[in-house]
Amino acid sequence: MRAPLLEVENLSRHYAVRRGLLIPKRVGTVRAVDGVSFSLERGETLALVGESGCGKSTTARLVLRLVEPTTGTIHFQGEDITSMQGEPLRKLRRRMQIVFQDPFASLNPRMTVGAILEEPLIVHDLGDAARRRARVAELLGLVGLAPFHAQRYPHEFSGGQRQRIGIARALAVEPALIVCDEPVSALDVSIQAQVVNLLEDLQRRLGLSYLFIAHDLAVVKHVADRVAVMYLGQIVEIAPKDTLFADPRHPYTRTLLAAIPRPDPHRERNEPVAGGDVPSPMAPPDGCRFHTRCPFVVERCRREAPALLPVASGHLSACHLNDMA
Repeated sequence: MRAPLLEVENLSRHYAVRRGLLIPKRVGTVRAVDGVSFSLERGETLALVGESGCGKSTTARLVLRLVEPTTGTIHFQGEDITSMQGEPLRKLRRRMQIVFQDPFASLNPRMTVGAILEEPLIVHDLGDAARRRARVAELLGLVGLAPFHAQRYPHEFSGGQRQRIGIARALAVEPALIVCDEPVSALDVSIQAQVVNLLEDLQRRLGLSYLFIAHDLAVVKHVADRVAVMYLGQIVEIAPKDTLFADPRHPYTRTLLAAIPRPDPHRERNEPVAGGDVPSPMAPPDGCRFHTRCPFVVERCRREAPALLPVASGHLSACHLNDMA
């Protein structure tokens, strides 16, 4: 049995907070990501969801080694890449790519589209000039653009077209894993569907694996195979997509699902809704981090942090209520 494409174990990233002008002193620690574990199979889409600031994008950048982890391990294609440096890390970049959230800021406005797509081929020394030009034309065709678009600049394209160019750039070096960091959140709804359909089509044709960062659960329901829910730097639930939407086992997941807009304005909502604000990652509460907002809180939640444990086949949840069921 083959190992998963990606395995993350107890991954954390903490940032020191310092204050003072002449001699800054450390006054606290921001626990942006705090003990995250998950795996990603070949050809699978794992969606990482949660409110803004919960640590989704930081987790993605840790996986790609764009940010150094404080603790934990990252295995990719069976290889420990946690401390990889130098030439091995440069070669690793070819196997792991990212599609950024903002298609307007992620493309160099001074470069033509052809130069943008050719750049990763030059960096990794793939082919001569003629082969690189042919590859650029092939990439543009893969994402639904024409070869003549290579001569244009990013400002000449719409937001959806720019995101297609960003996807083409990620595909240029034939990666096994693509991190999609909220790739449709900056686009109009009609364009979102086109980009999501493009990503799914490319996955089927090229056998790609996606780590899909999102806060829009309607998009997640369409694109994901499994879903991991993050809250305040930790994963609180992981399950197959259909299971999570049909039978959420963590109160925070239920809160997220209850926030999905419904087409019938007269239909009453009976789901419990979390109250209050998200605590600061500099001072997370003791026990369960969600207990300050949870409508089902009991005394044990305030004292003891729940572990992420199986509640059904392939379904894990970190909630004391599961022990009481």
